Amino acid sequence: MRRITWLGHATVLLEAAGARLLTDPLLRERVAHLRRHVPLPDVPEPLDGVLISHVHHDHLDRPTLRRLARPDMVAVGPRGVAPLLHDLPFGRVRELAAGERVAVAGADVLAVPAWHAVRRWPRRAEHDALGYLVERIWFAGDTAFDPAMEELRGAVDVALLPIWGWGPSLGPGHLDPAAAARAAALVAPQVVVPIHWGTLLPLGTHRRHGAVLTEPAEEFAAQVARAAPGVRVATLAVGESLSI
Repeated sequence: MRRITWLGHATVLLEAAGARLLTDPLLRERVAHLRRHVPLPDVPEPLDGVLISHVHHDHLDRPTLRRLARPDMVAVGPRGVAPLLHDLPFGRVRELAAGERVAVAGADVLAVPAWHAVRRWPRRAEHDALGYLVERIWFAGDTAFDPAMEELRGAVDVALLPIWGWGPSLGPGHLDPAAAARAAALVAPQVVVPIHWGTLLPLGTHRRHGAVLTEPAEEFAAQVARAAPGVRVATLAVGESLSI
């Protein structure tokens, strides 16, 4: 049995093949100008590893990673991630490129492409972005829509798809509900779980833009019903799990 627990934003606990892996850990009430608007879950220990899709601050959050890091854990991320983790007590850091894989506590982790421009700091070098395929669960990370996603068709039982962001509007390199539904139709998983929505807003914007904490998931479900009626949408509350 595989179990998926959404912890807010892009943070998902994956339990598969005996491993416990946490994606893009962000377990704080506030990150820079962003405030969390859903309950903060307990740290899901023990963990075997963390999967980092890219180095933006809401996906590679050093304070959260510092709390989680243990010598018996592995951190997996794209090329160039190791220097950002060098002082954290992970037992091992594995940098991957798309198409490369690593075994973590018995689970097969395959890095797959994501289409998302990444700089951790303005005017610094660009970094890669990845998604991961873990025992037929696709964590897409942050990504725009790309027809090459079709290469995953037949390999995915559950897709964890980003459907929004952390504010009232989206920049390039992200999926909105309509584009995420197109991705679901292209890949054709059995189940899709919306992530990267309903968690964070910039300080002072909740009164005007609080609707974006709920509306993207409603719109995504409606879009999938039209674009991919054979795909089941499982919209999870923070802390809620799906077993497959």
